Amino acid sequence: MLRNSQTGSVMSNPATILLRPLALAYQAVVQLRNALFERRIFRAWQSPVPVVSIGNLTAGGTGKTPLVDLIVKYYLSIGCKPAIVSRGYLRESKGVQLVSDGQRILLGSRAAGDETAMLAWNNPDAIVVVAEKRREGVEFIIRRFAGRVPGVIILDDAFQHRQIARKLNIAIVNAAEPLKNARMLPEGRLREPLKNLARADLILLGKITDEKKAQAMQKELEKTGRPVLKARLKTGELVCFSGAFDTPDDAPAPESLNVLAFAGIASPESFFDSLKSRGVSIAAHQYFRDHEPYTAAKLKSVRREAEKRGLSLVTTEKDYFRILGSPELISIITPLPCYYLKVETEIYEGQETLHAMLRSAMG
Repeated sequence: MLRNSQTGSVMSNPATILLRPLALAYQAVVQLRNALFERRIFRAWQSPVPVVSIGNLTAGGTGKTPLVDLIVKYYLSIGCKPAIVSRGYLRESKGVQLVSDGQRILLGSRAAGDETAMLAWNNPDAIVVVAEKRREGVEFIIRRFAGRVPGVIILDDAFQHRQIARKLNIAIVNAAEPLKNARMLPEGRLREPLKNLARADLILLGKITDEKKAQAMQKELEKTGRPVLKARLKTGELVCFSGAFDTPDDAPAPESLNVLAFAGIASPESFFDSLKSRGVSIAAHQYFRDHEPYTAAKLKSVRREAEKRGLSLVTTEKDYFRILGSPELISIITPLPCYYLKVETEIYEGQETLHAMLRSAMG
């Protein structure tokens, strides 16, 4: 099993020392809950439709959404109609909401959450539902689509959501975060100890940029006895969404422009690195917190800075869908040349294993 450094040496940061007891208490509660599931005192509900879960051990920034997108597209490519159930993080709506019925997009990012809205728009043939309680979301799909029940239901960000049994449990590990320094919330970013990765059926080591470091992490992860896949982020196209041009084709190639890049994601550095790999010249940048709600004041500040320096604007695809949910916000920045960067997960080692396990999960 993997060793968790939670019991390692105390760091000198006073804030860290104060958070250590809270982290230990949180870990105890998490492990007690897991033990109750392992001993079947708490029982997982069996869905009549096969369930695939995608999640991680850390809070944010591992690349779950691109992997969900990749898996949805794979199922569609083999003729299997998938459905996605997500909690819709920071959405303004409540309860179970149908985002897409597989034919029409019914909700935008404000009601569905930015990542969920992005998945729906990028996969118009997939059913997409948001629900705080995943079981209620699954049961809604079974009732609502009784005449065309999906072949598989994908739970987004559900590694810790053990109330629903799954045919395939996928855990993602961010290669940019060393395992040996991982610590529990609130001291660190771990939702549960690293040894719990053994609960996964499949581990994906993602966001790899350094192959040597990735190989060392892969050896540690293989101690769980689970298959380990290796993946990196693949930079896609830069899409123009500006009102400054008659058509997107009239927009200058972003690679020829100086830009102000802004993002509200967990790891903005990877976004900036992706832009640089496309030859984009980043003259300025602005960070926002992951999932931080955009306001008119914030985007006016971004626009003023870009206008002052004669820069175009570039953001992430997730941020674009977050802003798109508000006509007021999108109107603030689109008088300038605006682009968003598409990013995909590329599995370069173990793709055949993933495909075989996804097919097997269908029954």
